[in-house]
Amino acid sequence: MANRIVQLFNIKYPIIQAGMVWASGWRLASAVSNAGGLGLIGAGSMYPDVLQEHIRKCKQATRQPFGVNVPLLYPDIEELMQIIIREGVKIVFTSAGNPKTWTPLLKEAGIIVVHVVSSSVFALKSQTAGVDAVVAEGFEAGGHNGREETTTMVLVPAVCGQVQIPVIAAGGIGSGKAMAAAFALGAEGVQVGSRFVATPEASSHADFKEAVLQAKEGDTALSLKKLTPVRLLRNRFYESVKTAEDRGATAEELLTLLGRSRAKKGMFEGQLEEGELEIGQVSALIQTIKPAATIVQEIWEEYLQTCKRLSAPL
Repeated sequence: MANRIVQLFNIKYPIIQAGMVWASGWRLASAVSNAGGLGLIGAGSMYPDVLQEHIRKCKQATRQPFGVNVPLLYPDIEELMQIIIREGVKIVFTSAGNPKTWTPLLKEAGIIVVHVVSSSVFALKSQTAGVDAVVAEGFEAGGHNGREETTTMVLVPAVCGQVQIPVIAAGGIGSGKAMAAAFALGAEGVQVGSRFVATPEASSHADFKEAVLQAKEGDTALSLKKLTPVRLLRNRFYESVKTAEDRGATAEELLTLLGRSRAKKGMFEGQLEEGELEIGQVSALIQTIKPAATIVQEIWEEYLQTCKRLSAPL
């Protein structure tokens, strides 16, 4: 298959594994890349020395292209970027910040840069900043989310209608059928997050993976909108945040409630009631844990079957 995303990253399938905190280390990233997609190491939950270790191990585990996802709101951002450049990483996905800040430096180092956006306005700004592609991430997505609360079905065609660079669709995508829908809207690739949490290679705690399998429609909600909006599985921590938000808690009060290492407690250590459990709405459709390579192949094959079915005469 030849499209701009496949050509840009030199990969077999236009399927990108999202860089998720406490889930996407070198094992998951290399497994996806070896299967023909693009694996991303999620730097958001890593100290600089840990990121360096994961990059080096990923290089040993795959000869295929892989990248690093870097949320720009984290405090060690300068050191993380220097490690990425020094280690010769070829692809960087940035999110949760201004792409103009780091794109010129990364491009100067010969790195392909993609920025995650939640609106066509930010997509245009990213294009102006010089990124090579954008991820249009809809409201359904897990983790940090856009304040606009625009769904993937609306966001993707809006972004595709505004920019000339390739668009990768994200948010609620965990199957080949969803991939076909995203392509019908104008996307040239898909970014899949939550589905890859339910894999042996994901570094998330086994109890968190099981909670994802048990999730039903309506079991996730967007929270912490006065800080950085994040989609969470409903649990005791979520309910305490909702109670605080309903009574009009300030951003400072919410920060105190959030505390430190809340996401690590939930997703990495398996504290399912007191931890922060970031996952997308598509968790309601995830019922099994499968190897990452199997998921890549199943998404691709179902995509082809869906396209064939849709092209048949009515």
